[in-house]
Amino acid sequence: MLNLIKFEFLISNFEFIVVSMKRLLCMSIIMGALIPLLKAADLSDAELAQIGRKVWINECAGTVAGLTSWNEGEEFASLGIGHFIWYAAGRRGPFEESFPALVEYLAAHGETVPAWMRGACPWNTRAEFMAAQHSERLEALRSLLADTTGLQARFLAQRMSDALPKMLAAAPGPDEAQKVRRNFERLEATGAGTFALIDYVNFKGEGTLATERYKGQGWGLLQVLEAMPANGDPAQAFSQSAKAMLARRVRNAPPERHEERWLPGWDARVERYGD
Repeated sequence: MLNLIKFEFLISNFEFIVVSMKRLLCMSIIMGALIPLLKAADLSDAELAQIGRKVWINECAGTVAGLTSWNEGEEFASLGIGHFIWYAAGRRGPFEESFPALVEYLAAHGETVPAWMRGACPWNTRAEFMAAQHSERLEALRSLLADTTGLQARFLAQRMSDALPKMLAAAPGPDEAQKVRRNFERLEATGAGTFALIDYVNFKGEGTLATERYKGQGWGLLQVLEAMPANGDPAQAFSQSAKAMLARRVRNAPPERHEERWLPGWDARVERYGD
């Protein structure tokens, strides 16, 4: 009996040690990722202007009118060069709301932001939004967004940097976390790769939210980096992985959303990452 108790004690301690080692390994991966986060902050104003312009073209054809949009079939306004999501009061969807964070970022960097922009979206439906296109509020919003494209680009770059520790913490295990980090660093080491990271994390999110899943499978930056081949040109590998994840999203999407209508445009967008 005594030997059996000792054996069970050893097994229990062994399991504790294994779990602890896994946690330490994940933490070391996350802490080690803090060094490359400096790269996004080091982007020059000229580099950010170029990146911001390309994102603006991707999202709304580089037009001022496109800075204030509400797409058919969606439950939110899409604003700024990154089409940041803004929900009306009492409305929430599966996708992360990003416009309030942008507004706070603009205010923190010296921009004058009216109080109404710091609350919920004042238009409850797309019909209300479209009817208000020439209203004082929408004109003021459009003007602010047109005047702050540089700050919006820096906000996008910061979001890319902030995404890495979130993705490492959300990865299924230490091996997957290591792969995500390696692929992130491969991309961040090149101009084309840096743009791909910035554009995609804004385009389809970090991939860490449980709500941003269909049939339990995500399509965000985390999933693209996990599925990305470990060799070859990083931007091209990322592009192909992104196409695969977006195709999977459409296959898994609820039929009533008819997401297949958007896939050709999504494919064209991510294909340009590898050009």
